[in-house]
Amino acid sequence: MDAPHIGRFAAGPRNSIADVDGVTVGHCTLDNGPVQTGVTVVSPHGGNLFTHKLPAAAAVINGFGKSAGLVQLEELGTLETPIALTNTFAVGAIVTAQIRHALQANPEIGRSQPTVNPLVMECNDGYLNDLHAFAVQESHFGQALAVLSSDVPQGAVGAGRGMSSFGMKGGIGTASRRVAVGSGKDEFTLGALVLSNFGKLHDLILDGRPLGRELAAVGASDKAPEKGSIIMILATDAPLDARQLKRLATRAGAGLARTGSAYGHGSGDIALAFSTAQQIEAGSECLNMALLQDHLLDPLFHAAADSVEQAIVNVLFAAQTVHGRDGHVRECLRERLARLPS
Repeated sequence: MDAPHIGRFAAGPRNSIADVDGVTVGHCTLDNGPVQTGVTVVSPHGGNLFTHKLPAAAAVINGFGKSAGLVQLEELGTLETPIALTNTFAVGAIVTAQIRHALQANPEIGRSQPTVNPLVMECNDGYLNDLHAFAVQESHFGQALAVLSSDVPQGAVGAGRGMSSFGMKGGIGTASRRVAVGSGKDEFTLGALVLSNFGKLHDLILDGRPLGRELAAVGASDKAPEKGSIIMILATDAPLDARQLKRLATRAGAGLARTGSAYGHGSGDIALAFSTAQQIEAGSECLNMALLQDHLLDPLFHAAADSVEQAIVNVLFAAQTVHGRDGHVRECLRERLARLPS
């Protein structure tokens, strides 16, 4: 069984967030016995984000999370560092690494220039990873930056190394969609990247099929309450402002729900959307931004839901089985599928 294509829109050439021109992704993966974790970095453009910011917004669907930088992002509507993903206990180390990275390119930050707003988001990989080891260090952020690429590995890599989804192996997934807007003369790309660490096996829905119930019938199903999370990043080259991007980020929840999530009490479900269409130069006095009219946004809303659902599905098909701390194991979906009756 292969991953199904979700929705009616065509994917971009890579079927990844990197189909949005300028967006790159880098992973640093830590795989050493009880240490199963890492860092993933999403770079929205190749320039200096502190001096050439991008419009951005976040939607907190369920706020069980320990992210850094969302308060200022919500207030100002701009993205001024790469987006870093990691485990819950590593947020502090990666915040410091983000600040040091910004200082290298902008040494007057915090002096003659304003302070920088580092953006770090997390999920709890503690079932497979020994969080008490504090294995993620500042240097691992640099290692992820050093391998930024438009080729985006998926599955148990980077920040996704120790993550779990639906009682199976989770991790990093990505997808994209091409959409025509308005009269059809304008076509835009929307890409998604998820850090998937949520869900109960019985609840899994795969492209409308209640697959979780089928899998639970032929294997053990975890009965503990859900304690996972998901981070959903949306990138687009459509010209949108922060208000419109918040509306777009909210639609990530539709794609998440289609996979069987009810946004459980212990699940931190956060979406972030940014546009690469126009950069906001620091210190400029006036903004002259061309924007899509709101009544044209529906195709992008559908693409957001489809690409998030697709990215979650792609995680499950890309991930491999991982053995972690204290003998804990997360089987991959393909191994579970092999036990279904033919």
